[in-house]
Amino acid sequence: MVLRQHKLGEADRILTLLTREHGIVRAVAKGIRRTRSKFGARLEPFNHVDVLLHPGRNLDIVTQVHAVNTFASDIACDYGRYTTGCAILETAERLAGEEHAPVPRLYQLTVGALRAVGQGQRETGLVLDAFLLRAMGLAGWAPALRDCARCGVHGPHRAFHVAAGGSVCVHCRPPGAATPSAGVLDLMDALVTGEWGYAEQTATQVRSQASGLTAAHLQWHLERQLRTLPLIERSRPHAQAGVVQDEGCDTATLPTGPLASGI
Repeated sequence: MVLRQHKLGEADRILTLLTREHGIVRAVAKGIRRTRSKFGARLEPFNHVDVLLHPGRNLDIVTQVHAVNTFASDIACDYGRYTTGCAILETAERLAGEEHAPVPRLYQLTVGALRAVGQGQRETGLVLDAFLLRAMGLAGWAPALRDCARCGVHGPHRAFHVAAGGSVCVHCRPPGAATPSAGVLDLMDALVTGEWGYAEQTATQVRSQASGLTAAHLQWHLERQLRTLPLIERSRPHAQAGVVQDEGCDTATLPTGPLASGI
């Protein structure tokens, strides 16, 4: 999967690839910026490709490319799909870790999420949130959505606190915990388990709140903001989480834009 590319010299580009068996791989595509490049548009971000690499001194060199799925043509033509796809690629690269470390499940999740975005059969916000929640699960950061994140008492619970690890009971609830509307945590759980029938029937406000909590939880663990999320927030007309907060809660940690992803 082509995650991104940047210029090298006058005609080349360095590609960042997410691979099934070798995780993140960086390679040089020589001459790709020329009009008559043999690679054409196959190495654009969002595309799913088979590549043959030749070992180089510092970086491998792309010698052959076969397009498996050209998701770019379906994603880049629509701003909402494009920004959602960018968030998926950026998250995948952040979570993949060191170069050449195999992450087969993250690879499969990323391919599936981009396929869903490109097909456009599901609302992109739901697709992105599903991707983010499942990717966090693979990284060991899954938020508690049913039982209390601190004491483990069975839920469901009404409060959610990012630093505590997700939903919290009345006894463990720290100051500043958010109180999502009814159905928000159920929606997040449905996106994790793939209950699309339920997810697609939820109200706009519920989806927006779920997106805000999902983004806040991810960025808490990443310890930095994803560059693509503000673009998604601005692109959606209903980008307001509306999460009720206790006094003293830092609302800046709860992005309100709908992020969606899943398979």
